[in-house]
Amino acid sequence: MEKAIPKQSSEKLKPKLFSVMKTYSKEQLVKDLIAGVIVAIIALPLSIALALASGVNPEQGLYTAIVAGFLVSFLGGSRVQIAGPTAAFATIVAGIVATEGMDGLVISTVMAGILLVIMGLCRLGVLIKYIPGTITAGFTFGIAVTIVIGQIKDFLGLTFAHAPIETVDKLREIGLSLGTLNPQALIVGTVSLAILILWPKKLEKIPASLIAVIVCSALVKLAHLEVNTIGDLYTISSAPPKFALPAVTFARVRALLPNAFTIAVLAAVESLLSCVVSDGMIGSKHRPNMELVAQGAANIGSALFGGIPATGAIARTAANVKNGGRTPVSGMVHSVVVLVILVVLMPYASMIPMPTIAAILFIVAYNMCGWRNIRNLIKTAPKSDIAVLFLTLLLTVVFDLVVAIGAGLVLTAMFFMKRMADVTEAHAWVEADDEESDPDNIRLKKIPQHTRVFEINGPMFFAASDKFQYLPDNSGIDVLCIRMRNVPAIDAAGVEALTEIVRRCEKDHVQVVFSHVNEQPMQVMKKAGLTAMVGEENFCDHIDTALARAQAIEDSLQPAAAQS
Repeated sequence: MEKAIPKQSSEKLKPKLFSVMKTYSKEQLVKDLIAGVIVAIIALPLSIALALASGVNPEQGLYTAIVAGFLVSFLGGSRVQIAGPTAAFATIVAGIVATEGMDGLVISTVMAGILLVIMGLCRLGVLIKYIPGTITAGFTFGIAVTIVIGQIKDFLGLTFAHAPIETVDKLREIGLSLGTLNPQALIVGTVSLAILILWPKKLEKIPASLIAVIVCSALVKLAHLEVNTIGDLYTISSAPPKFALPAVTFARVRALLPNAFTIAVLAAVESLLSCVVSDGMIGSKHRPNMELVAQGAANIGSALFGGIPATGAIARTAANVKNGGRTPVSGMVHSVVVLVILVVLMPYASMIPMPTIAAILFIVAYNMCGWRNIRNLIKTAPKSDIAVLFLTLLLTVVFDLVVAIGAGLVLTAMFFMKRMADVTEAHAWVEADDEESDPDNIRLKKIPQHTRVFEINGPMFFAASDKFQYLPDNSGIDVLCIRMRNVPAIDAAGVEALTEIVRRCEKDHVQVVFSHVNEQPMQVMKKAGLTAMVGEENFCDHIDTALARAQAIEDSLQPAAAQS
């Protein structure tokens, strides 16, 4: 048994690629090649669109798909994960680039990658599940809203007098610029949106985004429409990724640490969510810690080779699975194909209309917003959870993801503590409504004459500490038996409350006996010195033993009482 534990731990940090290659076949290679090519075709317009939404050049989205996509597949803990630029990062990256420049983004992303590697090596992959679903739903919908607002300008062909960064400022600028609406841009955007919505209903195998790009690029070119294209706004490069390291100073690192933390948390959450979804599709089980290490390495590599932050892309991962991909080889093929497209076909990307890019991002935002999940939460969840969801959503749109997640976690923790405090109680055992089938029913026990039994139910922590202060006076008793079988955990405030009770009892010459103290409370009470104060002999493993101890204490006091 001792030998199995290290083996299991080492497997968690072993890339899935190394495991699946043991049974790899030619048949699976063919399927992975087909899936990789199809996913690359899907990733091409998405990577360009997400790069533009992030405020960087179009080829940088492809660099991300190439470098990060390859590293995540090669090192990752999932069989089918496809990584690359995602919509979740668009507004965050755009904000960093606008305020800190590309060097700031590179440093932030590298630091985020280091944080992700540390999280994986420290086996923190399982901790992601402690981020509540309401917070995830809230910030995901909030990010979708910010993406939509950020693309209205290009969809309508507006001309901004200023270049706002914050979402609220963008909304204000949209309102002020409606008079500059370009009808031709609106027509191209509407045609693109129609293709993106209707095409999958007919021919799902061919990506709708690719068709929209081809059709609308031809429409703008042949009809000589006055619509901005990527080439009008950006310089297109077909050069492959090149290594570049920005100047790094301690002051710069310290200033960019909050951005790095945001990128790391979002990359971890989204990549592991994508792994969970793909596990359900193929009946596999991912290695969360190895996935975090791979995501860290991928973000470091992406940043140093001209890319932007990356994470697992749920839609591209699902497309990989649907087209036969079952091993990390398909993800590696996808990266190689994107590299070939970059070198050979990138100049043609200059012809893609900006309204088409906006339409693609509208669909991306719609698919990621999870409005059905939010609708179900509103119908079924407690009001406190709904409050957390909308607070996170609002703060994501108005401020940023760090503020949103931080506030959401604080509010969730406060509501959780209130719920725990509400179910915690301390009462006299004679007041308890015991079940008839309970073998420890009070009616079946003989309580010594000068003994009082109190039972505490629920966790003893600071939010419920006031409930432990309620104990009647100790007149007429010699022993106070405190039963703690239903106390799973205790904190410093709980120990302090018990210590105060023991001191009061000592003052009144009443002996305290504890019954059925669970492991965690016992360890905390020993560390605080409460066990030594009460005496280890007065800690009993069962109520029967505690009552017998109480009787023995009473018997020992009778001779002294008779002499006095």
